[in-house]
Amino acid sequence: MIARIERGDSDYPAVLRDRLGDDAPPCLYAMGDAAMLRHQLLGLVCSVQCPGSVVIKTLDAIRALRDAGVAVIGGFHSPMERECLDILLRGDQPVIFCPARRLAGLRIGRIPRRAVKEGRLLVLSPFAESFRRTTAAQAIQRNNLVAALADAVWVPHAAPGGKTWATVHTALERRQQVFAFDDEANKSIREIGARPFSEFMDKLESKASFQRGG
Repeated sequence: MIARIERGDSDYPAVLRDRLGDDAPPCLYAMGDAAMLRHQLLGLVCSVQCPGSVVIKTLDAIRALRDAGVAVIGGFHSPMERECLDILLRGDQPVIFCPARRLAGLRIGRIPRRAVKEGRLLVLSPFAESFRRTTAAQAIQRNNLVAALADAVWVPHAAPGGKTWATVHTALERRQQVFAFDDEANKSIREIGARPFSEFMDKLESKASFQRGG
């Protein structure tokens, strides 16, 4: 069942109005538990082409994030993002999947469908019934939605000048925290303001240690 979350509804995330202003979607379409939008979210965006050195680091990191119970939001469209979604769905932490098209007729697979039923996965889209196909413009709009909803944005890799790069640049202009691996392949994105992903993981470990009483 697809639910509508209108801009004036209590479930509509205020952060979208704050960060996107008049560009905030007038309506969000959701399958799953919309209460996940109240979690602190780590946004995941990654270019389609991902260097081998970054792939290995990303797979290690996404397993650590899953095991730490971090709620992740993403479009999960690029090959690297799809692998991350597969790993995340093996955990029990909240995951928000944002396709760049309408939800009606969307095929998500057996495991994601089960995760929706179990309350672990929310499928969220800003696109109405008329958006039957995915376009490059919709992918950018979707990525911007992911970043705007996130408390911090993780970018395993962003090819200069690409759709992911544009999303990262916009997030940095909004003074959002953006994290990327300190890898030679990410030199360009680090130069425009992305912080080392190790900082995010250090904060996560410090928080966990505090909660354990360590």
